[in-house]
Amino acid sequence: MFYTRKGDKGDTSFFGCNQRFSKNSALAEALGSVDEINSLLGFCKIKAKKTAIKIAGKTVSLTDIIETIQENLFIIQANLAGADKKITAEKVKYLENIIDEIEKQLPKIKSFFIPGGSELAALFDYSRAVSRRAERRAVAYFENIKIKPNDESLAYLNRLSSLLYALARFVNFKLKIKEKSPLY
Repeated sequence: MFYTRKGDKGDTSFFGCNQRFSKNSALAEALGSVDEINSLLGFCKIKAKKTAIKIAGKTVSLTDIIETIQENLFIIQANLAGADKKITAEKVKYLENIIDEIEKQLPKIKSFFIPGGSELAALFDYSRAVSRRAERRAVAYFENIKIKPNDESLAYLNRLSSLLYALARFVNFKLKIKEKSPLY
């Protein structure tokens, strides 16, 4: 059933938990923001179907990279909700390796860039902004409950925004679309 009517008064429960929470709670905000970035990445994945990148001499499709990220975002949501699921340092290193490989292929950054260029780059730019919000909401949640996360979730979310920025630049670079700096 797609509706239960249980949340009609502004509270909700989370998968595997009998406790009710306000839909305005720090936990609901964090989970919702991670869900939002995951959904937006689904759109990026569709648009990136024919795009690939060389990583350590191997060609890897962006759809595979994005799907791995989406799987890991589910782990982060489960961890936020109290499940015994963890993001490992290896998963953070996976993102770092992709960022490092992309960075080798791009011109050095000399300024900020106006988001956009191609449709896929604009989607990655938008995803980057949403992922930063998800990171802020996760930090707020952990500060609210006054405990430190026991895994690498925050590092993963932090690296994710860097990867999405790198992917936006990479896509435009491959399409030979010139980056535009703001006119401050």
